[in-house]
Amino acid sequence: MRSNRVKIFSIQTKMIYKMKIVYLLLAAVVLFSGCNTGKLDLDKITATEDTDTGKINDTVYVKQNPDWTGFNNPQDILVGREPFLYVADTDNDQIVMLNLAGQVLGKRSIKHPIALAQDYQLNLIVCAEFDTLIQGVTETFSAVYKLDLYSAGHNIENTVPVRIIPTAKDFLYLNETKRREYTGVCAFYDNSFFVSRIGPNNSSIFDPDNAILIYQKKAVLNSVKADTLIGTVPLLTPEGTGLLSANKISSLTSFNKRNMDFILTLVGNNSFRTQWLQYIESSEFSGYVSKLSPSNATMMSVNKFTQPEDVAIDDLDNIFIADAGKDSIYKFNSYGDELQSFGGPAVFKSPHAVAFFDKTLYVVDTGNNRILRFILSTETD
Repeated sequence: MRSNRVKIFSIQTKMIYKMKIVYLLLAAVVLFSGCNTGKLDLDKITATEDTDTGKINDTVYVKQNPDWTGFNNPQDILVGREPFLYVADTDNDQIVMLNLAGQVLGKRSIKHPIALAQDYQLNLIVCAEFDTLIQGVTETFSAVYKLDLYSAGHNIENTVPVRIIPTAKDFLYLNETKRREYTGVCAFYDNSFFVSRIGPNNSSIFDPDNAILIYQKKAVLNSVKADTLIGTVPLLTPEGTGLLSANKISSLTSFNKRNMDFILTLVGNNSFRTQWLQYIESSEFSGYVSKLSPSNATMMSVNKFTQPEDVAIDDLDNIFIADAGKDSIYKFNSYGDELQSFGGPAVFKSPHAVAFFDKTLYVVDTGNNRILRFILSTETD
């Protein structure tokens, strides 16, 4: 009996040894076959940890061709409610309107557009610039315009930009108006909208440069309603380094819902450069609070982002963030947990904007003057 056990053990040992050899040979084949390519396949980009975007699974972003080119330092992209696409073609001083296939439907000249939003009346709201003569000298000012696409029959070339900011009254305070810039805009279900403003003077308790302006439709002369500044979002610290900060806001993004929540990105000195602000009402307090906590949301990790420039939100409240400082796109769920993220200098160069519609992710690859489109591999099956 003992002899039989010895023989069986000997046979098992030989089999294990042979299996190890087979495994080693297979591993060698895989290793050497993987060394035959030294080129990144941009058509299939795997979300990895190599680009400092965090621990990600092996989801693949499938790039759609062709790239959309012909832009000059584009800063923003918007999927409208029609839906059409609008691109802030910044250094070409125009807004480009496209259909979902990428066909250009029209262009509207406007100086240095950097941020776009659309209300539910199909007005396009644009942060841009304009020139005017001051004592015989041409001066450039930051501005916010509204373009009525509905009245123009949705031909953007027929729209007439109406300037909302600065007003004639603002020019009574010329130095103040000169130094202030408008960097982001978002619209809500009731057609009110917020505009982010930045500037160097933040010592004032009542009117610091760094702020979010609130605009609503109010009846003026002859009961005609007009966009009216009613104040600023309270409780935001102009140069704060923590939560509820307005320290150099780079973008504002609202939700496509009947609420007043929004997400802001910051490029000033702040530990939490992307923040979801939730509006709450109770018998004790009405106002904005931080929706996500640094203690349980990856999105709120200290110094998670370097230079976040834009946010997009899908129908499930997943959050996409374009970080120009890390050449990367991040994706989080509504709890702030990181999902698929990807990028790096081999993929993007200073991406400044992102949009999402019908399973397609649109990325404004600013440094390469193009727009890229991606679909998750899980959506292509």
